[in-house]
Amino acid sequence: MAGHSKWANIQHRKGRQDAARSKLFSKLAKEITVAAKMGDPDPDKNPRLRLAVKEAKSQSVPKDVIDRAIKKSQGGDAENYDEIRYEGYGPGGVAVIVEAMTDNRNRTASNVRSIFTKNGGNLAETGAVSFMFDRKGQILYPAAAGDEDKVMEAAIEAGAEDVESGADGHVIFTDAADLADVSGALEAALGEAESVKLIWKPQTLTEIDEDVGGTLFKLIYALEDDDDVQTVTANFDVSDEVMEKLAG
Repeated sequence: MAGHSKWANIQHRKGRQDAARSKLFSKLAKEITVAAKMGDPDPDKNPRLRLAVKEAKSQSVPKDVIDRAIKKSQGGDAENYDEIRYEGYGPGGVAVIVEAMTDNRNRTASNVRSIFTKNGGNLAETGAVSFMFDRKGQILYPAAAGDEDKVMEAAIEAGAEDVESGADGHVIFTDAADLADVSGALEAALGEAESVKLIWKPQTLTEIDEDVGGTLFKLIYALEDDDDVQTVTANFDVSDEVMEKLAG
């Protein structure tokens, strides 16, 4: 991905998160509850929970919200959630992966399908687009963490796979299974990261123009606003110029 496009895309995601802070807190708390219920309630003994707590902290989720989410997992009245992945195509042929946690599969499937249809996309079968993505760990650091050489050296030492640096900061990629270990080593070397999470990394990107972007972002926003949806990933690429017009 071209540097300017990469950072435009990341800033788009971060800006969207800031605009939906309370909803983001709810989704992160749900992931913590599910992770704690599936494994050990102690983050030190549960890699998935450890990552969920780390990501929640990086998004400024209050400690009492995190503790409450873990405690909720141990209660007899804790909801049972199914984890489901939906795949489809958005405007311009952009591939979209939607990850959801739901207590009602029929409701969620109906809502996701409706959102795709109303926003110029179409839902496809599982596996239809995921082969175009790799499951990776992603760690974000601000530019203040150090220059490109310093971060690259720390990442290599920690066992990361790749680093992409720009004026706005550093994106470090890891094998999905190594994310917890690599992020821990990097925290010791560079301090706390802005974000630590598993992602679907596109193998190739689809360049979009202003017309496609306007409709595509409506689709993404509508999916993200659904309470059952945890993450939305799309393999679009967008220039700074187009991004500015869409944000204006």
